[in-house]
Amino acid sequence: MFSSRPAVKMACRLRLCAQAHHRLLTSAAAAAAAAPRSPPTTNAKTTTATNHSTRRFLSSEPPTYQPGSTSHWASSEDGTSSEGGGADSSSPKEEVDWSKSFRGVSTRPVSEEQFQVLMKPVAESDIEVKPDGVIYLPEIKYRRRMNEAFGPMGWGLIPKGDPVVGQSIVTREYALIVNNRFVAQAQGENPFFGPDQLPSAVEGCKSNALMRCCKDLGIASELWDPQYVRWFKKNNMEEVWVEHTVTKKKRTFWYRKGMVDVAYPYRITSNSRN
Repeated sequence: MFSSRPAVKMACRLRLCAQAHHRLLTSAAAAAAAAPRSPPTTNAKTTTATNHSTRRFLSSEPPTYQPGSTSHWASSEDGTSSEGGGADSSSPKEEVDWSKSFRGVSTRPVSEEQFQVLMKPVAESDIEVKPDGVIYLPEIKYRRRMNEAFGPMGWGLIPKGDPVVGQSIVTREYALIVNNRFVAQAQGENPFFGPDQLPSAVEGCKSNALMRCCKDLGIASELWDPQYVRWFKKNNMEEVWVEHTVTKKKRTFWYRKGMVDVAYPYRITSNSRN
């Protein structure tokens, strides 16, 4: 059977439309594949904002709160990093024989604050007077000044040898060590009048050596200045004639003005004050 001519024409038109539509879709797909792709704008903005927010949060924290970072750790003086506790604590420290060593002497001066403490003038009320007219500062005043400048346990006196015992005097040499550095040394001396007084005399050598070592640091330097001694003697001291109650011998004693206190076996003689 043969189809009618109008039906054949309709079938041809439908086939041509389908082919044209297929070519159009293929061209559009090829063009889309050839064009460069750009990331979604919304996602990019969100990622950038998140990165900036994280960066601002990290920069606001103190560096010491970031244990993973090592750039903020300072190096110690001996060149080892202080991270992880500094130098190797297991390595033994060098032993120093301070009876012979002068390590650290004059390597560096004290700080400005320590200098002001050491050179601070001595209060006149702290100065004591011996009966023979010698002025001095009690040992505890030197120790307090040293503690103020260097702190307790920041300094110490090391004996440089054994005590040397004479007939009525004992001496011993000491070195003053500050912050593991040699500072000064002096010979301490103290009299004694019997074997039972020897232990106290040896201990007194330490006090005498401390006073002499502190002179090198400038503590109570006024007491070694002749001009200051003469001024203090004129303005703060008075001489008193006293008499021994047994032997009746007379001599003079020095006291702070207004603080005359003569002890037995002496007594003040009449019209004795100058």
